[in-house]
Amino acid sequence: MTERVTLRREIGAVAIGASAGGIQALSVLLPALPAKAAVAVFIVLHLPRDRPSLLAEVFSRKCRLDVREAQDKEPVIDGTVYFAPANYHLLVDHGPQLALSVDDPVHLSRPSIDVLFESAAEVYGNRLMGIILTGANEDGAQGLAAVHDAGGITVAQTPELAQSPKMVMSAIKVRQPDHVLSLDNIAALLSALPTAAVARRFR
Repeated sequence: MTERVTLRREIGAVAIGASAGGIQALSVLLPALPAKAAVAVFIVLHLPRDRPSLLAEVFSRKCRLDVREAQDKEPVIDGTVYFAPANYHLLVDHGPQLALSVDDPVHLSRPSIDVLFESAAEVYGNRLMGIILTGANEDGAQGLAAVHDAGGITVAQTPELAQSPKMVMSAIKVRQPDHVLSLDNIAALLSALPTAAVARRFR
């Protein structure tokens, strides 16, 4: 099931979760983000815990926004993509600012998608968009439900088109997302995010 959708409300942040197959999926999505997008983007991609992440370096070449690895207590800046570092949970605190945690893994994962989504939902409420992509475990299902319960927009990759569909199917089972889309249609949705100039016009 695919559909093309348009944004009908203000979005302040986007949270994305992925696991197996996630690098390929993000390689489709992140280049679609508009230059000077007036949102922050937070990403958890499950990684081996025993080696440093090179995701910020890899995707800075593919993305028109500033891409960096999240740092503890770092203020959130619109127009920036933040990747969770290896072996740390990434949370969003009020401010907003980022926080890193070495609490126990969730669904055997640290960083955990659930931890990111639940914390971001508390801060951004109905201004958050949560996106679950390909993956081989159940991390992210409860987090996407938390985004829904906070009034945010929830998006899942079409399971039949995901490299590893279990993560998406788990999220759909827990709470039906607002939209189930192909990667190309998710990219189109991200390309429609407001830029800084448009955001200022409506303030």
